[in-house]
Amino acid sequence: MKLSFIETLSLQWLFDREESGMYASGKYSSRGPALIPRMKTKHRIYYITLFSVVLLGLIATGMFQFWPHSIESTADWTLDKRSVHEAPLVHLPVSSPIPERGDLSCRMHTCFDVYRCGYNPKNRIKVYIYPLQRFVDELGVPISSTGLSREYNDLLSAISGSDFYTDDVTRACLFIPSIDVLNQNSLRIRETAQALAMLPRWDKGMNHLLFNMLPGGPPDYNTALDVPRDRALLAGGGFSTWTYRQGYDVSIPVYSPLSADVELPERQPGPRRYFILSSQTAIHREYRAELERLKEENGEALLLLDKCSNLSQGAASARKRCYKGQVYDYPQILQESSFCVVLRGARLGQAALSDVLQAGCVPVILADSYILPFSEVLDWKRASVVIPEEKLSEMYTILKSIPHRQVEEMQRQARWFWEAYFSSMKAIGLTTLQIINDRIYPYAARTYEQWNNPPVVKWSSVNSPLFLPLIPPRAPGFTAVVLTYDRVESLFRVITEISKVPSLAKLLVVWNNQNKSPPEESLWPKISVPLKVVRTKENKLSNRFFPYDEIETEAVLAIDDDIIMLTSDELQFGYEVWREFPDRLVGYPGRLHLWDHEMGKWKYESEWTNEVSMVLTGAAFYHKYFNYLYTYKMPGDIKNWVDAHMNCEDIAMNFLVANITGKAPIKVTPRKKFKCPECTAIDGLSLDQTHMVERSECINKFASVFGTMPLKVVEHRADPVLYKDDFPEKLKSFPNIGSL
Repeated sequence: MKLSFIETLSLQWLFDREESGMYASGKYSSRGPALIPRMKTKHRIYYITLFSVVLLGLIATGMFQFWPHSIESTADWTLDKRSVHEAPLVHLPVSSPIPERGDLSCRMHTCFDVYRCGYNPKNRIKVYIYPLQRFVDELGVPISSTGLSREYNDLLSAISGSDFYTDDVTRACLFIPSIDVLNQNSLRIRETAQALAMLPRWDKGMNHLLFNMLPGGPPDYNTALDVPRDRALLAGGGFSTWTYRQGYDVSIPVYSPLSADVELPERQPGPRRYFILSSQTAIHREYRAELERLKEENGEALLLLDKCSNLSQGAASARKRCYKGQVYDYPQILQESSFCVVLRGARLGQAALSDVLQAGCVPVILADSYILPFSEVLDWKRASVVIPEEKLSEMYTILKSIPHRQVEEMQRQARWFWEAYFSSMKAIGLTTLQIINDRIYPYAARTYEQWNNPPVVKWSSVNSPLFLPLIPPRAPGFTAVVLTYDRVESLFRVITEISKVPSLAKLLVVWNNQNKSPPEESLWPKISVPLKVVRTKENKLSNRFFPYDEIETEAVLAIDDDIIMLTSDELQFGYEVWREFPDRLVGYPGRLHLWDHEMGKWKYESEWTNEVSMVLTGAAFYHKYFNYLYTYKMPGDIKNWVDAHMNCEDIAMNFLVANITGKAPIKVTPRKKFKCPECTAIDGLSLDQTHMVERSECINKFASVFGTMPLKVVEHRADPVLYKDDFPEKLKSFPNIGSL
């Protein structure tokens, strides 16, 4: 062990002191050995301190020299340090070894060392990225004509910023070279293979991952990277069934640069201007001839675009498409079609697929033997239509047979696939790593639903009432949600009455009038709880059931702006009942559905009867969980139907809750009259002549969509215990229950 210059001097000084002490002790007097003079206290402390410092320095030096560490682990993959010009130069001798072509029989259990990954509490692989180097041959010619592309730089940056990354090579499970092989056209095949073989931990490609989007080259355009790569995994953008090693390789999309340069706003699913659109410019002449024939047969329903011959070549022309001299913006024009054709070109993988998904257009894929991107986990039947190339002539007939509702779902799913997995190099890279991670830790893998269902709602923010405690806590109270349009005077009276309820925690007014602003803040009633006003963008009845962030309590009271007759005792009692039955609809106006034997269909009944199967949400308590279900999980087109007809949102909520719980609603208190005494026929929807007829239609419509009749009929209601007892009013908990 070598000592520093200062440490050497310190030790020499100590040795000199010891030797002088020995000589002193060797002197004898007549009485024996001479006594050694005692050192002063302050000097003794000084020497002890100095000796301790020297000793600690020696220990630290030894630990630094013999402690295991790796030079490779110092590589930091930040953008600033990944400059091609600053990277060290590595010369490749002509005699450098070349990896084998690639083992088509490789699978995770034969060519991947899963034991290197080991067990970790997070069930997450660790990925190491090699430091950037510039590889050149003996003549100084680089192995790539482009060096490090912007796309590959973005990919490596995303991985280095993720939870998968580690800068400790000894902990790594997967290794990613900093050699850019995204585009084979820019590579020197032999020299690139030699550079891979020179990587310190190559080991015949074991546990190494390569990303390639443009494989092959003229004239055959192989569907996998031609660079010899031993056993390395390949994330490829153009696999066919012949070159794809199932369960080992990962099929990735061909990234479209337009994704970063052009922002397409999300468009609502539904019918578009064109039924089918073809926008690819390099289509084989036989396919184009077939598309032109389909265009002649179906006219304006099909738009067949090509490159613009009257524009100069460049970036601007790449964003234009033409048809008979008319110029269209690309990819914006894709949003004007329900279906968009994605035909194979020289390569199977096409960047047009990403553009089509971004536009929310359903891709019609005609590329035989093509392995669709991330098909190991993504259900492409939900977002695309795959047609054999030989059936191109039947494409129009095939697409016409798909129901409109299914087309809308596919449009929505296509857009979400792009946002989640195609939109950036980061999305592509992290999705690839997640797929490999799921293979190595299958017990912690993402489910089919997690891969394929859009996370529309943060379900962690709300609990299902089916799993609540028997009685929810009293403290939080309830949030009253008042849907209003233009009845300001009646609205203020409702607010005043509700504010008297002891358990009221917050009052939320949903202002459904887009043509008129809410009253000024100074005009609103002064109440003791927070009062919030939410302005909606469209006049929809479903707005009353939207899961607003302002609703923080479990209990919600939905109430109309004309329900001024309910007393504070009635409302408080309704809340107490809901606390005992948090999975039910607990309300005041009761209704019934009946089977009309003469007409052979269901009928809506609002007359006074001994039975109840619905409570109207014009005044009802329910759990806020059902707001999420109504807004995001309502079956079929029920929600759209309600908004279009401005009717039956309350019946829809009754169907939803009954279908989920299998239980009937609970009517509370005897009151049956809920008509606003001061409202006229033009003030309310329920007073319209056609309103009651539509209510019966609603029940039949909803039963058809649900595929069953979920509503349950009961013959009871809930009243306070002492409601009818001859007992002093002041001793009753709810004395002011009201009358019929």
